[in-house]
Amino acid sequence: MTTPPALLIAGHGTRDDAGAGAFRDFVRELGRRHPELPVAGGFIELSPPPLGDAVAELVERGVRRFAAVPLMLVSAGHAKGDIPAALAREKERHPGISYTYGRPLGPHPALLSVLERRLDEALGGSSRAGRDRADVTVLLVGRGSTDPDANAEVYKAARLLWEGRGYGGVETAFVSLAAPDVPSGLDRCLKLGARRIVVLPYFLFTGILPDRVRHQTEDWAAAHPEVEVRSADVIGPEPELLDLVMERYREAVEGDLRMNCDSCVYRIALPGFEDKVGLPQQPHFHPDDDAHHDGHGHHHHGGHAHAH
Repeated sequence: MTTPPALLIAGHGTRDDAGAGAFRDFVRELGRRHPELPVAGGFIELSPPPLGDAVAELVERGVRRFAAVPLMLVSAGHAKGDIPAALAREKERHPGISYTYGRPLGPHPALLSVLERRLDEALGGSSRAGRDRADVTVLLVGRGSTDPDANAEVYKAARLLWEGRGYGGVETAFVSLAAPDVPSGLDRCLKLGARRIVVLPYFLFTGILPDRVRHQTEDWAAAHPEVEVRSADVIGPEPELLDLVMERYREAVEGDLRMNCDSCVYRIALPGFEDKVGLPQQPHFHPDDDAHHDGHGHHHHGGHAHAH
């Protein structure tokens, strides 16, 4: 029987010891859950172990093939450039290894469910939260990037979180490198008539930036006593996150690097759109498109076909 490729987890890195520890614990838990796989993880910057050490660890364990999964919510400079460059360097350093590269986690329905849970917790429990959602404005706060595509992904997550869940609104802000910043995002919520706001950090683990989001939220709330403002927790090492990383691993191994089908209403039962799952669709063609189709022309699921 062929040995399955190993799993290499690539993280951003953080100056926060607790955040770096959470990543390392997460990698260890993945290894415990999947004893059939060699699993290792490392960071691009700021905290140990570096990604190169994780690759070396796998090579020392006899690994020749692995799939690298970026433990990141959006595809920004790290996922698009830094990690591929680091992997290319490791291939030169360790002749004979081969790897495939998975895609970032994105606003997967499983993670949207965790975000919804974090909002319910911040509102004091799901039964009360369900009744009160129409009065709640959510401010989803992303990391922020100089890459507009990465910032757009956060807006996509906010829209998907809003659709079908009954919140009064879901606005978007960023903690670094992109506008609007957290105070400006809260100002926007207020101008739109918000009287109850939950600030929801779009981050996997604790760290310097999520802490900054919370502090900026508290400062703004102190200056606006007429508004009820609460802070929700980060996503954290939930079972949904562990399962999603393995889904990204399998995609990379099997070559099933789909486009944005995670949130496709014809494939996944999204709140309010459950009746669309599996509806037959006609393929649609875009003759003016260029050749960017991720290595495949068509993909089909549940009777729904896209042509790219």
